[in-house]
Amino acid sequence: QEQLVESGGGSVQPGGSLTLSCAVSGFSIEDAFMRWFRQAPGKERELVASIFKTGGFYAESVKGRFTLSRDNAKNIIYLQMNSLKPEDTAVYYCNRRLGSQDYWGQGTQVTVSS
Repeated sequence: QEQLVESGGGSVQPGGSLTLSCAVSGFSIEDAFMRWFRQAPGKERELVASIFKTGGFYAESVKGRFTLSRDNAKNIIYLQMNSLKPEDTAVYYCNRRLGSQDYWGQGTQVTVSS
């Protein structure tokens, strides 16, 4: 059974950093299309970053500040977030896209405020 479990969220001041983790079980992340989304209150869920084999994507709003990486041995996806801004406040979700199917974690809250 596939399972994605996010952790690492919290409260941080503007300019701070956080690293989110997505621990995966039930499949190998090595060849999987993995994504991080976020959803702020009252807004639609938006794609933040993705990785598939050696390719990656970042939303313009996070490019240069966020880095998606993976540890294949531990089967964990990371999202390193630097220079955080109040507009980064959201619930962050880990996602696997397989064909037309989406698998989601439960989300982890990130709050950026002074």
